[in-house]
Amino acid sequence: MASSALGKVLLIPCYLDEEHLETIPAYVLEAVQSCQVFFVENERTARRYLKRLWKEMVIDNYSWFPIQKLEAATTEQFRQQLKRGHTVGILSEAGCPGIADPGQLLVAAAQEMMAEVKPLVGPSSILLALMASGMNGQQFRFAGYLPIDNAARNKQIRELEQESQRLNCTQIFIETPYRNHQLFEQLLQHCRPDTRLCVAVDITGTTETIKTRTIAGWKKFQPDWHKRPAIFLLYAGNN
Repeated sequence: MASSALGKVLLIPCYLDEEHLETIPAYVLEAVQSCQVFFVENERTARRYLKRLWKEMVIDNYSWFPIQKLEAATTEQFRQQLKRGHTVGILSEAGCPGIADPGQLLVAAAQEMMAEVKPLVGPSSILLALMASGMNGQQFRFAGYLPIDNAARNKQIRELEQESQRLNCTQIFIETPYRNHQLFEQLLQHCRPDTRLCVAVDITGTTETIKTRTIAGWKKFQPDWHKRPAIFLLYAGNN
């Protein structure tokens, strides 16, 4: 059981598109108001987000710790805050903390201390894209970012496709927005014509587009995804 002397951790979701605050459930505001300390991936954008969520918030009344480059000192500060009995909020840059996010290491520290950890409902681009893809939602894998080196990336694309076929699983991965087209072209070049590819762009935003086609089908289109947040899903198995 968690020690009553310890504080607790709230995993606070952030919007994927800053123009759509309505994607954040109302109960998140109450959770934010209960925090004394925030560990955030990006302090500037986290402050702006919370101020939009809670206009009366006095930013300087709270302690802020950046976790962009999580180091041992940051983890120790986190532990100390919990030992003082503080309620600590963890925020990702977008989406849900701990999912493709450095906050997972802080959550691991909280679990080791047997502190209470409460995840709050919010938008996750990984799950939203999978939901809309029509691909296998029973078995899937998130591979994160693929290698930057072209040869290494091409090799991993082939391995992801082979694994998808062998395990009948959906492969999910992301890319830096300005390299979307490069990744897309490599997928078209190295995947089989009947393999299915879903590209989900601007999820929850006004210009949201989520389309699934075979590799052969995608070759008929000239999409414009440059510098737009996108997530890619690959499926070579059988539903």
